[in-house]
Order: sequence, then structure tokens, then C-alpha cells
Amino acid sequence: MAKVIAGMGTSHVPGLGAAMDNGKTQETYWRQLFEGLQPLRAWHRTNVPDVNIIVYNDHATEFSLDSYSTFTIGVGETFKPADEGWGPRQVPNMSGYPNLAWHIIESAMAEEFDLAVNASMDLDHGFTVPLSIAYGQPKEWPTSVIPVCVNVIQHPLPTALRCYKLGQAIGRAVASFPEQINIGIWGTGGLSHQLGGERVGVVNPDFDKKFLDNLSRDPLANTRISHTEFMREAGCEGVEMIMWNVMRGALEDDVDEVFRLYHIPVSATAYGAIILENK
Repeated sequence: MAKVIAGMGTSHVPGLGAAMDNGKTQETYWRQLFEGLQPLRAWHRTNVPDVNIIVYNDHATEFSLDSYSTFTIGVGETFKPADEGWGPRQVPNMSGYPNLAWHIIESAMAEEFDLAVNASMDLDHGFTVPLSIAYGQPKEWPTSVIPVCVNVIQHPLPTALRCYKLGQAIGRAVASFPEQINIGIWGTGGLSHQLGGERVGVVNPDFDKKFLDNLSRDPLANTRISHTEFMREAGCEGVEMIMWNVMRGALEDDVDEVFRLYHIPVSATAYGAIILENK
């Protein structure tokens, strides 16, 4: 049977992609962050799963605000990069894994977890930046992917608990998939940041670090955080952190934390990453 071997949480700040794409990672502003990411990349070089399920949010690139599903799973064989004003990053296309994607959909639907399906999703920086954080700038990605898009843009949003339960449903689906393959699952977005309004640029290290602690030690505590609390404590876009709950829900109760990084500032936001291995 298939098995989930580990989960990763990472911010998907578009500035990181721009720094890598334009050869700026050793400039003074970026050097410390990218040096801090070296152990993460080393871990990924020796722990490449057959498929990564990557939970992300679209930034009004593929989906418009008048048509936005709560949860959407990509079932395509290939996904192309896309993005906002700068245009798509010059990164390789991403290979899908339709058999597992459809199995997840059918398994979750049998548990009365309604999911939208998309066979032709283009994937913006919310998806491609995490891949580059893990794998650098290869000519082709070393793993297949399954996109899971979560609506954190257009209210009403799914609750933190609902995201965790989706992760649990994904974990059960993987465990019942008959192929002997290894699966990684990533939650992306966050941590604390706000891109507009009176609190633009707000970061809250105490809240962020408590959230990271909970991922390892008390994940259900993160499911009890309301949208209002996320936005009050972590800025409007800090609500993206609910997507990390999908990742954590798909893992076992007991995990080993093998990597953590927290760094500010990154384009007026907080950057965080964590890797959790199933025991």
C-alpha cells in the first residue's frame, strides 16, 4: 500500500522565487535565509517521494473571485506554471499523478467530503515557490505532484478544523491506495503577514512560533484557532496557515520534527518552514 512518509510546511512568498530566478540568493538581504534552507534541501535530496500532495492557494490566477471552490484537487497529467503581474516563472511543468488524485477524490467523497475536480489547473507562485525551496532549479522536478487548492481568498473560508479533517481523509485515502509508493504532503502559505490596509507589514513571531510548536506537539490546538484570531494575530493573509493543518492532519499523531526555520523579514512577511516525519 501507499504510505505518507513526511509532511512539510513552508511559506510561499513570491519574493523567494524572484530571488532564485534572478540570481539574488547570495545578496545581503537573502543570504541568511537561503543558508538556513540548506538543511531543508539536503533532507529533500535524500527523501524524494514518488508523489508530493501540495496544499496551496491560488492568487486569483487560475480562479476568479466569482468562481472559487472551497477545496479543489487537480487530476491532470501535467500542470503548467502561471502567475500574477510578472507572468509565469520560468520553471518546469509539473507532472501529475491522476490515479492517486482520483482515488483521493473517490475516497473522500465516500466519507461525504465534497471536493471540486480540475484537470487543467495552472499553478502560480503559491505552488511553484515551495517546489523551488525544496528542489532548487532543476531541468525537471524529481517528483510527481497532486495540487490541492484551498480557498483562503473569498469568504466564507473553511475552518481550521475542517482543513485538518481534510488532511485526515487524505491520509486514509493514501493508506488504502494499492500501489506501493511513498507520499509527501506539504502545507504552504503564511506565516504571519498582511499585504494591505492599516496593518500592512505586520508580523507576529510569538503567534507563528506557537503555531509551529503545536504542529509537533499539539496539532489539535491549531484547529481551534478561528479566522478572526488568525487575522487579528497574524494579519489578514496569516489565515493561509489553515492550509498547514491539512498537511498535519494527513500525518500520524506522533511525528518527529526534523527541521524548522523561522526568519524575518522576507518581503515584509515572516518566513517559516518545518519538516515532520511519521514515526
